[in-house]
Amino acid sequence: MSGLLELSGTVDQVVYHNDKNQYTVLHLLAEDDLITVVGSFPFVSEGEELQVFGRWESHSAYGEQFRAEAFQRARPATAGAMLKYLSSGAIKGVGRVLAQRIVDTFGVNALEVIEDDPERLAQVKGITLEKAREIGQELQRIYGIRELMAFLGEFGVAPDEAVLVWKKYGEESIACVQEDPYALCMPEIGLSFGIADAIAQSMDRPQDDMGRVQAGILYVLRHNLDNGHTCLPEDSLCRVAANMLGVAAELTQDALANLLHLFQVMREEIEGRSFIFLQQQHLCEEYIAGRMKAMLRTPPNTVLGADMQAALAEEAQGIQYAGKQKAAIRAAMEQGILILTGGPGTGKTTTLNAIIHILKQAGERVLLAAPTGRAAKRMSEVTGEEAKTIHRMLQVDWDEQDNPVFNRNERNPLECECLVIDEMSMVDAYVFESVLRALPLGCRLILVGDSDQLPSVGAGNVLGDLIAVGLFPTVQLKEIFRQSMESLIVTSAHRIVEGRLPTLNCRDNDFFFIPGREAAQVQELVVSLCSRRLPKSYGYSSVDDIQVLCPSRKGELGTVELNKLLRDAINPPAKEKPEVKVNGQSFRLGDKVMQVRNDYNLPWTKDDGSEGQGIFNGDMGVVIQIDKPGGAIWVRVDDRTVLYDFDHAASELEPAYAVTVHKSQGNEFTAVIIPVLKVPSQLRYRNLLYTGVTRAKKLLILTGERGVIADMIGNDRKTRRYTGLQYFLTKEEGPVL
Repeated sequence: MSGLLELSGTVDQVVYHNDKNQYTVLHLLAEDDLITVVGSFPFVSEGEELQVFGRWESHSAYGEQFRAEAFQRARPATAGAMLKYLSSGAIKGVGRVLAQRIVDTFGVNALEVIEDDPERLAQVKGITLEKAREIGQELQRIYGIRELMAFLGEFGVAPDEAVLVWKKYGEESIACVQEDPYALCMPEIGLSFGIADAIAQSMDRPQDDMGRVQAGILYVLRHNLDNGHTCLPEDSLCRVAANMLGVAAELTQDALANLLHLFQVMREEIEGRSFIFLQQQHLCEEYIAGRMKAMLRTPPNTVLGADMQAALAEEAQGIQYAGKQKAAIRAAMEQGILILTGGPGTGKTTTLNAIIHILKQAGERVLLAAPTGRAAKRMSEVTGEEAKTIHRMLQVDWDEQDNPVFNRNERNPLECECLVIDEMSMVDAYVFESVLRALPLGCRLILVGDSDQLPSVGAGNVLGDLIAVGLFPTVQLKEIFRQSMESLIVTSAHRIVEGRLPTLNCRDNDFFFIPGREAAQVQELVVSLCSRRLPKSYGYSSVDDIQVLCPSRKGELGTVELNKLLRDAINPPAKEKPEVKVNGQSFRLGDKVMQVRNDYNLPWTKDDGSEGQGIFNGDMGVVIQIDKPGGAIWVRVDDRTVLYDFDHAASELEPAYAVTVHKSQGNEFTAVIIPVLKVPSQLRYRNLLYTGVTRAKKLLILTGERGVIADMIGNDRKTRRYTGLQYFLTKEEGPVL
């Protein structure tokens, strides 16, 4: 433990402990000094003897404490420590009274008796032979988990990850890992291939072991789900896997044949090329295709009088629907499926409101949903109807491995005659499959989105594939309405889609371009706009109203660097602002942050006192409270207050003064600033710029070089995704539903 300080003592009090990730705050009695120690301590209990290794850290509000990076245990050394340990509830079934009797009978040898000869506990008053055996089994379980954590900890496995291994294998965990280390890469555990490979190498497993090669192929397929691909070309898959594993390509082909034989992967010939799917993704896209085609074959009853209802709505609102708006309304009433797309200012909301109004007049129950909380909130605002996130609508729960499980499904379908989903470009294949499984027979489905935006963060290209295949009623609104023509944000977005450069020399509208040739110059401009100029000129809040969107995370104008500069300018350190640093990540009271992955377990409380769980990738909020001794951070996300322990905050929250355009999907901001200088070549494409521009509601500022903007607009390369949905939709034979 070179470079680390060492402390030894007895656990006097466990102040805070998180069972999920084992983050702990405890008081350690070391040579008559009571020291606050924080760190990861699996199953720690009062009375235990610990040897901890770490460093001192100091905080203006909380004083000195010791942050432990590693520790070792010893059994309680005195009868008093043994009594405290057993009384702490460490062993299920042993309370204070029984603890006193056990220590009175066996003294400091109590744990040895429980572990090696538990039946002797029956000598103690109040303990039957059966209960004695149960106490012995409980201690073995605790020691087993500790042993597993110590074993896996040598390879960098965190305590909460080790708990997942224990949940799957129990007392046989170490033996199972030694038998097949690559099982740790499976989705229910989800450790990296590198960790599994390191464990295998420690046991001298050969590099060309067939189990290793098969695991490597599966890992490449799962890794590429994060890149949006539901399948991969077979030749590319084998080549990438062979390079990663350092084996011959022929060996990967043999391993792939085994996986196909075991039905762990599936193969399809698409346009003359062989593609490989993980079984779940194959079933997912195949189901989507089958269900959507079935809905075409059996549409719901036509809503009569739709044209008359539309005319009445026009008269009541003093508007006149355009031809394509009327076509969309008619398709929704007659065909049961409608894909409604279009850019800003083209009347999507007006069309959607007409459809909802007519359906409700006809007595149909209409549900509204969107992928994110902010998108659902905006949908509620523009329609006047309640809209939920898709996860909330489907009543998300989670299994023992923390995988999402939806309670609305084929056996418990949604109660509606029409479902409307907004921001459909963000919906991935897995979520859309879950929606279709919960859709009642004969239900209308209206999908609203902008096909020119970036595709979903998750795997699949559902909206793009459904439109491209040409089977479903699709109306694309292109005409910009007169009131929207006044906005340069709207007209510029449409010029970008058309491949034309927007007007960059206007100084009296809602879209400005400020040139800058040097990164330092653009950095300074972005910071001054956010922290001083826009708040002063428009009254905008630097945190709530203004958002910097970057094409990339990296570089001088990426989110990482800009977040540092913006944080120092907008939320500088101060004595009255608590601040904590966890695993290299710093949090300060008032910081703007974003959730960067779905977490279905995080608890939240609404303003009305209602409670729930689950925060999702892309949700943004502000740190409103930090409890350093308790190891907790509270973040305000819209109308909810979310509780994070330190470890969850460090792994799931990122600064959000600047975020990538990809991460901004589904959100709208009052004012948006986009630096367009030194954009990496692989990110210079049209729909990335378009997506960023369409996030702005009232003000948009581009700063950088005209040439970069022109390059991005000129590159109409869509983000390439390998998917099978179009193939399954066009196959003559479909799955039986």
